[in-house]
Amino acid sequence: MSTLKERIETYFASTSAIEDPAAMSAFEELRAALEWGEIRAAEPDPESPTGWRVNAWVKQGILLGFRLGHLTPSGDGLPCIDKHTYPVRRFKPEDGIRVVIGGSSIRAGAYLAKGVICAPPMYINAGAYVDEGTMIDSHALVGSCAQVGKRVHLSAASQLGGVLEPINASPVILEDDVLVGGNCGVYEGTVVRRRAVLAAGTILTRGTPVYDVPNGVVHRANAEMPLIIPEGAVVVPGARAVSKGKGQDWGLSLYTPIIVKYRDEKTDLSTALEDLLR
Repeated sequence: MSTLKERIETYFASTSAIEDPAAMSAFEELRAALEWGEIRAAEPDPESPTGWRVNAWVKQGILLGFRLGHLTPSGDGLPCIDKHTYPVRRFKPEDGIRVVIGGSSIRAGAYLAKGVICAPPMYINAGAYVDEGTMIDSHALVGSCAQVGKRVHLSAASQLGGVLEPINASPVILEDDVLVGGNCGVYEGTVVRRRAVLAAGTILTRGTPVYDVPNGVVHRANAEMPLIIPEGAVVVPGARAVSKGKGQDWGLSLYTPIIVKYRDEKTDLSTALEDLLR
């Protein structure tokens, strides 16, 4: 009997999968496994240069679900229309997940571990993985396939971009004990190592160099590697002067994130409030 991986890859490559009930069966099996945390779009791999392995076939399965789905009313009477393959997830008290009333939505195919807190309004998309003790604050977004570790806090209006295509691209990854300040944005497969702190308003993308002042280096993405924020780094929004042309003449500067320090006891004390919210 073919494995789930083999079936997903076959139906994803097929032009007639939409008419094959077996394709829907394979997708539903994948979606259930995602929701139970049994499979992930990306998972820790110490042998990988990034420390993470992308499971491209899982992302293929998520995209297959959009192809197989047809539009249907959703949202318990609200004026919402979506693919029937991705309804809103439902939870029970015994799941141990706290979804506070007030406009939050979690799509089918997302995994939330026990102890996760969702403050309204927030949104978690299909393929995302949110581990134990994490808090998703108001107006926060966890995009498709984003991987969020244990005891992470996504503060109000922070965003983790979704990465479904290209298929083999790394999703956004936040490792354990990361603190993301309000109005932050982490996009394009950026990896934020454990215990890092992103100050309010920090934006991280593949094209954004990060200036590491304590170590005197610049962290950048390249063709093979995403942007990686080191363990324990404290990143703040900054600026660098334009060094040529009219930008220099006009005294302009460009936004850039800056690592100003690495997490220490003082930083930990300043973030102790997080424990009181859980």
